[in-house]
Amino acid sequence: MIYVIATVELKPDTRDAFLQEFRQIVSQVLAEEGCLEYGPTIDVETHLAVQPPARVDAVTIVEKWHDMACLEAHLVAPHMMSYRERVKPYVEKVTLQVLQPV
Repeated sequence: MIYVIATVELKPDTRDAFLQEFRQIVSQVLAEEGCLEYGPTIDVETHLAVQPPARVDAVTIVEKWHDMACLEAHLVAPHMMSYRERVKPYVEKVTLQVLQPV
């Protein structure tokens, strides 16, 4: 099993529009072979000293996949290719962290 933390940095004031597009693909992604978890999250403002300030123009996608092959298939799935084109006007930068439990 692998975990993926995808951080999507957005252009100012586009988070709601981005999330509207994102929510349209969640059920398709969850139906993909090997997808165990897939969902968007946003920062929570807290008073914890170790937490940086909340990012209002970012969405973090938390994913869990059976293995790397399933993740690689997801990245080239037709619905993902179409989704990326639709959100392109909102996105500044995307970074992925692929992790494994130990």
